[in-house]
Amino acid sequence: MKRYAALKTGLLTFALTATVSQAEAGPVVVPGVSGSSFTVDKVTSLKEARYLSTIRQQYDFSCGSAALASLLTFHYQDTVTEQEVFIWMYKHGDQAKIRREGFSLLDMKRYLEANGYNADGFYVSLDQLAVAEAPAIVLINTKGYNHFVVVKGVTDKNVLVGDPSLGTRIIPREEFEKMWNGLVFIIRNRNILTTNNFNRMEEWRRVKEKAPLGLALRDSALANTTMLMSGPGGVGQ
Repeated sequence: MKRYAALKTGLLTFALTATVSQAEAGPVVVPGVSGSSFTVDKVTSLKEARYLSTIRQQYDFSCGSAALASLLTFHYQDTVTEQEVFIWMYKHGDQAKIRREGFSLLDMKRYLEANGYNADGFYVSLDQLAVAEAPAIVLINTKGYNHFVVVKGVTDKNVLVGDPSLGTRIIPREEFEKMWNGLVFIIRNRNILTTNNFNRMEEWRRVKEKAPLGLALRDSALANTTMLMSGPGGVGQ
């Protein structure tokens, strides 16, 4: 009941207001010698940098919509808000199931197909994903909670993810593989648009690190891939 009430509140808030925008860093005055000073513009904190290419989820049940909005906005140059994705998927999805479990990959697939994309789930290795240079949405299990993130890059030792709860971050590869079930959800058309959008050097640098397909699943399998996690900042805090 509390979850349903929260979902109704979230929908109403999304319908009436825009998604909370990330705060812009302001200029900083740097003191010099003899009382002089100079101004440095566009100073970005590490926390802000983590959300420069990852959309932060606004509700505990919205990591799926935030992950999908991040994938489209930052990897396919198709700017969309978490708000827009959230409302569409809830309106056209199994609302009773969404209230219980959150969004599924099938909800995401339906949204993408309605907007001219072809997308499917595949079981692949991280090495295969790296060779394909395909950003993907994956479901990871963090401390007992299922959570959607975007895989933005892969190296021999690390995985770069866009986490709607914590921002862009690095997960050691060995740790990531323990959290992940091997399923990736990727867009199969418009691949040309992802050029230079996987393993981007600037994204690794923002989080203090240097950068360096299998059998498609049926829709019924995608429908069973859902999330359930704590609110923004709740995982790993």
